[in-house]
Amino acid sequence: MTQIPELESLTEESLTRGLMVLANIDSDLARILETLGPPPIWSREPGFATLLCIILEQQVSVAAARAVFNRLCGVIVPLTPENFLTLDDVQLRGIGFSRQKILYSRGLANAIASDQLDLSKLERMDETTIRTELKRLKGIGDWTVDIYLLMALQRPDVFPKGDLAIAIALQKLKNLATRPTPVQLEGMTQHWRPWRAVAARLLWHYYLSNPK
Repeated sequence: MTQIPELESLTEESLTRGLMVLANIDSDLARILETLGPPPIWSREPGFATLLCIILEQQVSVAAARAVFNRLCGVIVPLTPENFLTLDDVQLRGIGFSRQKILYSRGLANAIASDQLDLSKLERMDETTIRTELKRLKGIGDWTVDIYLLMALQRPDVFPKGDLAIAIALQKLKNLATRPTPVQLEGMTQHWRPWRAVAARLLWHYYLSNPK
């Protein structure tokens, strides 16, 4: 399997290359590709606003999180850490933030505003360093880091093993009796390296085409 540098971001060209590799090694992924065509590249702008949006997406539907995020963007223009910190708890709860998400989002904003965290510098670092730095912040765990690495930084081999939609998609795709756990997902997907982020996009593509 062709190795690619960990820091290389996915492009349309490398996404296509990754899809071809995956289709050759996994007939179920090949079937998704044949049936549905290639998945969108699904990218987001790196930075505070995207990371805040991913925090809002923890444990809730993307639609619910997006509604809160859109309300926030209507109140705070531009959405910077400094501007975010001007809102009090009452205002944030009115926008739709839970108590926990207020705490997590404020922690992130404070870390950036006080120069404890530099997201633009982080972009150029290896995945392990990024994970360590972001997970120092309360409320940021592996899933949040995975989605940021995969969507904002476009790293090619990140696999969000804690993502519910991916677990559901893989259970259905592989006809498994039970939904795979994050540990099982980690083991089941090793042969997709170094293109696991491309496989994740295929699985989301499959999940979204099979609405409950």
